[in-house]
Amino acid sequence: MKNQKLFTPIKIWLARHHPSGFLLAAQLLLLVLYAVFSDLSSRWELLNAIGGLILVLVVWVIDRSPSINWIAWVLAIPAFLLSVLAAILDNQTFLVWSSLLEAILYFYAAVSLIIYMLEDNMVTTDEFFAAGATFTLLAWGFAYSYLVCQALVPESFINGAHPGQPLSFLELLFLSFTNLSATGLGDILPVSAPARVLAMLNQFSGVGYITIVVSRLIGLSISSQKRKKGH
Repeated sequence: MKNQKLFTPIKIWLARHHPSGFLLAAQLLLLVLYAVFSDLSSRWELLNAIGGLILVLVVWVIDRSPSINWIAWVLAIPAFLLSVLAAILDNQTFLVWSSLLEAILYFYAAVSLIIYMLEDNMVTTDEFFAAGATFTLLAWGFAYSYLVCQALVPESFINGAHPGQPLSFLELLFLSFTNLSATGLGDILPVSAPARVLAMLNQFSGVGYITIVVSRLIGLSISSQKRKKGH
């Protein structure tokens, strides 16, 4: 009971400081770390630690949305433990399972944030952060899906820079971002049937995200400004 009273002020402070913004910042920081530590042998330990932080932030954001929190913890805890074991033991099976759980967790968080943004007709600062975080959650979710696909169906992707070699997670994340944003740079191509289906779902999610989330937030913001000017 005392512990609950002790952490209540902390929880209130955190709730007021845009958890979606913290999540978005953590994911963007991880992108920077992928570039900075790409040539260091210790990068996987560091990135796994940051990845664990992001998983906690994902659960935190889900707690702010109309979702069942325990589902997120059921996904986050084993995903983090398996990712650490995969890095330490260099075990491909652990990597596949951790990637699968992380993909499900990121998709679950993205859907939860979309529900959170659609539940009212008001646009808040946290919802703008949530819009950005949702995009990155979808990108990471599909990147982990691509990683699982590559492990289960070798040579699912072709990279012109080093043909015949498996893609790194950063390259798969790059593919996910290009599909989700419809930029279509085309240097990485899905060639197996599962990979192409994932790519199509990735592209469809990007179009749906723009149509449902971004357009709605813009429309509500314009309506809010008009109401303010009318008064």
